[in-house]
Amino acid sequence: MWFFARDPVRDFPFELIPEPPEGGLPGPWALHRGRKKATGSPVSIFVYDVKPGAEEQTQVAKAAFKRFKTLRHPNILAYIDGLETEKCLHVVTEAVTPLGIYLKARVEAGGLKELEISWGLHQIVKALSFLVNDCSLIHNNVCMAAVFVDRAGEWKLGGLDYMYSAQGNGGGPPRKGIPELEQYDPPELADSSGRVVREKWSADMWRLGCLIWEVFNGPLPRAAALRNPGKIPKTLVPHYCELVGANPKVRPNPARFLQNCRAPGGFMSNRFVETNLFLEEIQIKEPAEKQKFFQELSKSLDAFPEDFCRHKVLPQLLTAFEFGNAGAVVLTPLFKVGKFLSAEEYQQKIIPVVVKMFSSTDRAMRIRLLQQMEQFIQYLDEPTVNTQIFPHVVHGFLDTNPAIREQTVKSMLLLAPKLNEANLNVELMKHFARLQAKDEQGPIRCNTTVCLGKIGSYLSASTRHRVLTSAFSRATRDPFAPSRVAGVLGFAATHNLYSMNDCAQKILPVLCGLTVDPEKSVRDQAFKAIRSFLSKLESVSEDPTQLEEVEKDVHAASSPGMGGAAASWAGWAVTGVSSLTSKLIRSHPTTAPTETNIPQRPTPEVPAPAPTPVPATPTTSGHWETQEEDKDTAEDSSTADRWDDEDWGSLEQEAESVLAQQDDWSTGGQVSRASQVSNSDHKSSKSPESDWSSWEAEGSWEQGWQEPSSQEPPPDGQVKAELARKKREERRREMEAKRAERKVAKGPMKLGARKLD
Repeated sequence: MWFFARDPVRDFPFELIPEPPEGGLPGPWALHRGRKKATGSPVSIFVYDVKPGAEEQTQVAKAAFKRFKTLRHPNILAYIDGLETEKCLHVVTEAVTPLGIYLKARVEAGGLKELEISWGLHQIVKALSFLVNDCSLIHNNVCMAAVFVDRAGEWKLGGLDYMYSAQGNGGGPPRKGIPELEQYDPPELADSSGRVVREKWSADMWRLGCLIWEVFNGPLPRAAALRNPGKIPKTLVPHYCELVGANPKVRPNPARFLQNCRAPGGFMSNRFVETNLFLEEIQIKEPAEKQKFFQELSKSLDAFPEDFCRHKVLPQLLTAFEFGNAGAVVLTPLFKVGKFLSAEEYQQKIIPVVVKMFSSTDRAMRIRLLQQMEQFIQYLDEPTVNTQIFPHVVHGFLDTNPAIREQTVKSMLLLAPKLNEANLNVELMKHFARLQAKDEQGPIRCNTTVCLGKIGSYLSASTRHRVLTSAFSRATRDPFAPSRVAGVLGFAATHNLYSMNDCAQKILPVLCGLTVDPEKSVRDQAFKAIRSFLSKLESVSEDPTQLEEVEKDVHAASSPGMGGAAASWAGWAVTGVSSLTSKLIRSHPTTAPTETNIPQRPTPEVPAPAPTPVPATPTTSGHWETQEEDKDTAEDSSTADRWDDEDWGSLEQEAESVLAQQDDWSTGGQVSRASQVSNSDHKSSKSPESDWSSWEAEGSWEQGWQEPSSQEPPPDGQVKAELARKKREERRREMEAKRAERKVAKGPMKLGARKLD
């Protein structure tokens, strides 16, 4: 029976990648790239081949192997596994690159920033401080070849071959026998008399000075070159000179060297080092400190190295969200770091977190997700959007906070292309119909109309035919002037989706009615749209063969590319209407025209974010010519022509104070002051949910988008006001009659006399 000896190298869980070893390592070890057999994760493998007649080097290598296994520190090369046989030694560490190769690559890519070098040197000095102060060990090999860089740009101290105890037990320093390494030895080692007084860290700090010189100036040609600092930064030069001084007694302890460099104005006193130090201790920080740190982090990320953001900041952000209850504050830096990731990495690391965030009940997190959706929407696939994102987002349409309702409407511009038939043509249109008809906030009704015009090309042909004309016609009767502008621009944005009969019989009559609107901005846009539709009708009238080409999109299936011409109109509408909206919100609450063909109903009082709102002057159809001279109206009409320079109107300023009180998405929270003030068409004693259920009970789609009747009954508010006015008038007449009776009395009354009837 035969027995075969097992091959320990073959059974080793790590393997070398078949390629030449990385250079730049004088000494017995060769550095190879490797990977774990089970997972393929990258590692670095230091290999020493045992050779006959090299017993001294073999003992040095075995001592280094032992040191790697026993020394654990964040700034020392991390040991993962090892293999020791009669023929070789293998030391497996985290995946790293020699510092010399790393610096050369960074110079070719544009250079290494001083911020990165300051933190790298901080890490090496921290490792030396740990060795000499905590372990009483002398590294004895600090040089470029003993420093390695991981994928996050962190510098790690290696090269433990020649380490020895500072307490003298175990013998003195081992002999190197390698000229490339002996050139970094301090001058006092050449004095064999032993009369030179020095500290235990003196030799390593001299070598640290050599390392600093090489980092900024390149390979050290000779020891005399240390006298010229060269490109070493001025803030570091005084401390560098202490390291390479001839007197070993005055060379600072590594801990004091760090303290000196971290002083205000010092080389290591910067935002990058402070950020790294905070991240190293983040697990023991107070929640308030973490919140402040993450809030300020996004401002600094642009100046930080990309690898650092990907491999050090991102894991901390994910951990803070998953286990640290950091909440919405991590979103901004998280999406900023996400820009550095590939599409595959983004799907693996960011998207699962985003999906989980959407199911959160934290209002602040939900609104920030909606605000920043543009940064991650391209990484969301359609099944994820329809099954895990949209069902949570639609709750925002019913929220009592106006800012959340508004932001939910805006987010539909990005979600619509990924929604399926049921969610887009049924569920979303149902909510849009309710918002446009019943929301008490004029800006939200306005932006709902704007959004509908933008996503019109994604709707099915039957939905477009049933919804668009009715929705935009309703908007033109809204008492909020920007909503009427949005209705006009909605028609223009979707002009290619209407038949010629609809243009002539349904759309133009509506637009013509707006040519006498009290607001000049509405009239201007109405005239533009009328000219556009008339031009189409006239061209088809002159050449009827064009009819098929003009109406090609009317019955076409929904397609993102179908609204090419409409896209510019829609962008015009989106940005332009918001400029009008925000100006009107700032200047005055909405007032309903009193003598126009617009239905008579009290309009919602829109809260004014400005500290000193200017009261509005009510306008009537009989005085719209003089209203054109009004300064605010002139301002609004002038901005109407600069659509692309503006952005959506927003209620977010108002929401900041409200969000602080409304923590629970599902419970509805406190109703804001703005949502308590409503017009007669929106005023109800029911909750938003009951309002919605009653709207559903009204019937079909056509009823949901039905235009309001021009014969609306007077609202309750007007009836009460009229009754109160009549009572005051009757009381006034009674008082006047009594005064008249006293005047005709039979003589003046005497003081103190009793009146006899």
